[in-house]
Amino acid sequence: MRFLLLLVVLAGLGWLGLRVLPPQWNPRTPLDLRAPPNLLTPLKLAWLSRDPAACFAAFENSGITAIRVPDRPSEVGCAVESAVRLPGPVAANPAAPTVTCRVAAAWVLWERHGLQPAARRHMGSEVVSVRHLGTWNCRNVNHAASGRRSEHATANAIDIAGFRLADGREVTLLRGWTGPPEQAAFLRAARDGACRSFSVVLGPDRDAAHRDHFHLDMGTWRACR
Repeated sequence: MRFLLLLVVLAGLGWLGLRVLPPQWNPRTPLDLRAPPNLLTPLKLAWLSRDPAACFAAFENSGITAIRVPDRPSEVGCAVESAVRLPGPVAANPAAPTVTCRVAAAWVLWERHGLQPAARRHMGSEVVSVRHLGTWNCRNVNHAASGRRSEHATANAIDIAGFRLADGREVTLLRGWTGPPEQAAFLRAARDGACRSFSVVLGPDRDAAHRDHFHLDMGTWRACR
């Protein structure tokens, strides 16, 4: 509803003759991953999922390197297509996992405009690396024997277990979510920031299965828990 209202407003501006919009408010302007998110950002991210070429163009237009990886076909619903290595500058441990381009785009936005501001505000230091639990895993949702495929089946998701800061401290979901107040505040702010970039964000408040990590994906569903 919010996106529909925004589009109606923009159409009204055009009807009134105000046809030149600032780039950040023009729906047709390619997504700039360096720019602070606005109401159009989720819409542009959704478009990237339908047009991989536009996703790669967003990285190029933003001056950010996206290292492409070969497509990996699958006959069981676990194909990896239009994928890249997870971009920096925050390091990933284990190193540089494979993710879809749209996950990489959401990651860049979150890292710049959600994760690092949260770390500076609550921890007084920046994040230099993240510990992840993987991206690609050919399985169903919740490891069920049947049902729909997980977003992990196509590398369209990443699970994050913790963060290492520039001052050497480590913050994990397992200990920090209900741990020292500054860590708990940082993790919740990081979660809230991720919800502005990713389609689905699941953490310890979701259920026991996510007590030790954030699940971040760019699927068709929307959730922030």
